[in-house]
Amino acid sequence: MKTIILRKGKEESLGRFHPWIFSGAIHHTEGDAALEEGDIVEVLASDGRFLALGHWQIGSIAVRVLTFKRQKIDVAFWQKRLAVALDVRRAIGVAGREDNDIYRLVHGEGDNLPGLVIDIYGTTAVMQAHSVGMHVCRQQIAEALRKTMGESLHAIYYKSETTLPFKAQLGQENGFIWGESSDDVARENGLAFHIDWLKGQKTGFFVDQRDNRSLVEHYSKGRKVLNMFCYTGGFSVYAMRGGAELVHSVDSSAKAVELVDANIELNFPGDNRHEAFAEDAFKFMDEMQTQYDLIILDPPAFAKHKDALKNALRGYTKLNARAFEKIQPGGILFTFSCSQAVNKDQFRTAVFTAAAIARRKVRILHQLHQPADHPINIYHPEGEYLKGLVLYVE
Repeated sequence: MKTIILRKGKEESLGRFHPWIFSGAIHHTEGDAALEEGDIVEVLASDGRFLALGHWQIGSIAVRVLTFKRQKIDVAFWQKRLAVALDVRRAIGVAGREDNDIYRLVHGEGDNLPGLVIDIYGTTAVMQAHSVGMHVCRQQIAEALRKTMGESLHAIYYKSETTLPFKAQLGQENGFIWGESSDDVARENGLAFHIDWLKGQKTGFFVDQRDNRSLVEHYSKGRKVLNMFCYTGGFSVYAMRGGAELVHSVDSSAKAVELVDANIELNFPGDNRHEAFAEDAFKFMDEMQTQYDLIILDPPAFAKHKDALKNALRGYTKLNARAFEKIQPGGILFTFSCSQAVNKDQFRTAVFTAAAIARRKVRILHQLHQPADHPINIYHPEGEYLKGLVLYVE
């Protein structure tokens, strides 16, 4: 095994169990052969003390830590980590329910498996690697996943074509790495959804908004609902079940709009309260009538890195100001940011600025975040990414 020696004093973050080692902390490497991206490396302090084992990668984050103990990284290691992750999902009540078979089983650093995401959709697991190391270990992880899930799992789809580092030149293509399934329907809190794991965003569905969708359902009775950036219509389906008077779904993708219509039909066949529009969000909001009294703004990440932060905050301000200007008095606004580079205070300031621009009186009813199956490692606060506000607009 290749060894990395840290500079003096650079082991302190590992003493606090932070799972990343940055390239600037490394003094030198030891081993007979050159390091290759995805290798498992041993990390030592400058005085030779063992610190961790992890995956080596090229870039600012040089090592993603797998364990702070000397141990073998094999199928048994992965199976133990997956079993703990499944126990957590059972404990929080998202796994093992007849009315819910959509949940995140592995959330990277939050489950001590940095660089790995696994979402469960019915009898299919969608596995996604965000590091070359997890890609290299994918077959071992798949074997461990089969042992962990048992007969409840019929197929594993590997979807890492767009998440692996481009410069690694792995030529990865998405596809089933075990089993096969054509059943794309799964259930969330008793509602059915078509899951597009083949070509859809993320792993095929926005699992992280489950709890917030339930809250939309709570507020929807008798309201006229606008779901912006609707993707496959999760919020729209919940609003329909909540008794909304009408629901309009908007997305720039015609394919997404087709999936929204399919999901509405799956749950509410023949119900004419819903209509979907394939249109640019800002254009739609500029031209729309002020008829809505519940608006949901769940845009894609405006800032994927800190260099884009300033423009992202302007974007959030502009978008929310438009919603404040249009929403009916007594309306409810659900507004979100999934940009990791934007913290809670920055997002709240952008929304505050938008309210001031629109000259509306606004009260905060709820402050929202990612659900419990997207846990945040207490030693890795960077894992907190989803933030939202529910606002009452006078």
